[in-house]
Amino acid sequence: MFLGKVIGTVWSTKKDEQLVGAKFLIVRELDLQMKEKERFVVAVDSVGAGEGEVVLVATGSSSRMTTFTKDKPVDAVIMGIVDKLDVAAK
Repeated sequence: MFLGKVIGTVWSTKKDEQLVGAKFLIVRELDLQMKEKERFVVAVDSVGAGEGEVVLVATGSSSRMTTFTKDKPVDAVIMGIVDKLDVAAK
């Protein structure tokens, strides 16, 4: 699981029938200082996230465990929108 920021949307009119109705968002990984890293993923949105929001992303087999993504061909899912992040100072 990682923290990310939604930076865009992927539009796909033709896709696997199991993914009809799915919204695909481009998510750039964040570090703990909320700075964007180079890595990004295209993730299925299961929580109604929008551009600019900080989100929790699950990848791999865990991404197929939400109600919407169960047994679907998905490798990344947005499973939470972050309201607040508390990080202990060093």
